[in-house]
Amino acid sequence: MMNDRTVLVTGGAGYIGSHACKALRRAGYLPVSFDNLAYGHEWAVKWGPLERGDLLDKARLSEVIRAYRPLGVLHFAAFAYVGESVVEPAKYYRNNVVGSLNLLEAMREEGVGTLVFSSTCATYGIPAGLPITEDTPRHPINPYGATKLHVERMIADFGPAYGLASLSLRYFNAAGADPEGEIGEDHDPETHLIPLVLDAAAGRRPDVSVFGADYDTPDGTCVRDYIHVTDLADAHVRALDALRKGVPSGAYNLGNGLGFSVREVLSTVERVTGRPVPFRVSERRPGDPAALVSDASKARAELGWEPQMPALDDIVRTAWAWHQRGASAPSDAGRAPSVPHAPLLVNPLRIEA
Repeated sequence: MMNDRTVLVTGGAGYIGSHACKALRRAGYLPVSFDNLAYGHEWAVKWGPLERGDLLDKARLSEVIRAYRPLGVLHFAAFAYVGESVVEPAKYYRNNVVGSLNLLEAMREEGVGTLVFSSTCATYGIPAGLPITEDTPRHPINPYGATKLHVERMIADFGPAYGLASLSLRYFNAAGADPEGEIGEDHDPETHLIPLVLDAAAGRRPDVSVFGADYDTPDGTCVRDYIHVTDLADAHVRALDALRKGVPSGAYNLGNGLGFSVREVLSTVERVTGRPVPFRVSERRPGDPAALVSDASKARAELGWEPQMPALDDIVRTAWAWHQRGASAPSDAGRAPSVPHAPLLVNPLRIEA
């Protein structure tokens, strides 16, 4: 029998996954994080048990699903470095596509039929127009985006064939940190603009590169749609609840619908931190669209979702508060080592409705 308050969260030790776990716990669910800790952090798992495992290990996936009998799965686990995906596409297809197929098969075999998938605007590639809607043609320009598109197609095919109910959430630029300061962004290597700019403001790097200043945008730099990570987390909980109420399978964009240029990010960081940001203009990066801005009206109308922190100042302010703790959260070094297959404790935490 399924446990109607337990949710399996693949990649629950990662940046967005850990924020989703906090949101799930606050909504009365028990999040069970399934993570190999290749990029995630043990310290980020605070609201439910951590089960060490890899998507490529289907037997381990099945073992965890059988033990907890989750009502559904939030699937975040993936490699997500665009540049690396171009250099090592095999790594990305193996982990993101084959790993996701293992998850779908394990869910089907164990009778779990509800899935919320962490997708990306990278599936759209370079759009012909803005804003980007869910109906915008999807032509990814890198292997990372292509793998996410492949997984979406697999999920869609599993629906009519095996009765899988699913929602794919295509979000834009995740940013910010938990407003209560419990978790935040800590990537190695770091490739996201806002933490890199905060590093430059804090003196932890000599400067930040601005890739191209001659785009057809108001100030010549690329424009992106930044969405606060806690707003993303809230959308995942709403998507899960919607599936439980019988909403049809489909996909939603998640973004603010507001575009901020690289120069606007620099000036916002200077304003919030009170520190100058040294930067240098570099050559454009191949494949960088001039602007990516979402139309998330479908999620607003059908999920009742509304970003609570759309202002760039607020996004940067929460990221800066987290950054000041040392540019990262407590180091995993020096902690008691995790056993590869921790004991499976079903519902070890009491759920408060």
